[in-house]
Amino acid sequence: MHVEDEAGFAASRDGFERLWTPHRMVYIGGQDKPADGTSDACPFCRLPGRSDEEALIVARGDACFVVLNLYPYNAGHLMVLPYRHVADYTDLTDEETHELARLTQTAMRVVREVSAPAGFNLGMNQGEVAGAGIAAHLHQHVVPRWLGDANFLPVVGRTKAVPELLSDTRARLAAAWPTTNGDD
Repeated sequence: MHVEDEAGFAASRDGFERLWTPHRMVYIGGQDKPADGTSDACPFCRLPGRSDEEALIVARGDACFVVLNLYPYNAGHLMVLPYRHVADYTDLTDEETHELARLTQTAMRVVREVSAPAGFNLGMNQGEVAGAGIAAHLHQHVVPRWLGDANFLPVVGRTKAVPELLSDTRARLAAAWPTTNGDD
């Protein structure tokens, strides 16, 4: 069933179907982007004060926490962040650095168990010029990858299909997360 009247839709002449993702306009328009680099304006700093379900937090450590990306590149796209509002990797304490690394490893193990990806992209964008959407609060991306996940949608359609609601993904990952520090 087509919502648009095909006769009035000029772009349909090229033979391509269109997938509409209007929810992405919030991100593209910068609605959730902080007005400045302070901790008061930082959406990441507000997350730990909310419930895990509401904030999409998968796990909490002593110095860092793990959260689903609100605008994921792939299903199960997680971020590992320090609680402390810090922008630069070199400014992390030893405790934050170690826990960020340990939680990243655990995130990979849990996502492998739950979703069986073929690989991962891990990374931090340091500074706005490097691509950090929220440059004032350091965050490590853990992006699961599957063979063929870079299909035509992102290239031609500028669209990414995420096959599961974020709340469902969070619940599955949180349920699989180890409960003892020895498993991290």
